[in-house]
Amino acid sequence: MTAGVQTIIYPVKDLARAKAVFGALLGTEPYADEPYYVGYKDAGQDVGLDPNGHAKGMTGPVAYWHVDDIHATQQALVAAGAEVLQDVADVGGGRLIASLKDAEGNPIGLLQDPGK
Repeated sequence: MTAGVQTIIYPVKDLARAKAVFGALLGTEPYADEPYYVGYKDAGQDVGLDPNGHAKGMTGPVAYWHVDDIHATQQALVAAGAEVLQDVADVGGGRLIASLKDAEGNPIGLLQDPGK
């Protein structure tokens, strides 16, 4: 079961320039501002900037589906023909993410918040 797409992560090469652009777009300061990740919340949407995204193989923004059980969801997607790009990993505070690609090569992000 999903709670829908609530997070979009953009791979960026110049974090300072990306912060300026997204700050202007969203009209707010980031809630997380670290050298490895900058995150904004706006209108119920989480927008992240990942300066290591390109090194992880991201070629553009990835939408992350919020799920109750990331391991079971990943298994179901693989059984249906998806390929794992990044296995389930804790990115801090118990938040788990994973990324896969569908049969057409489109990215699928999964995210499970702590306590789920």
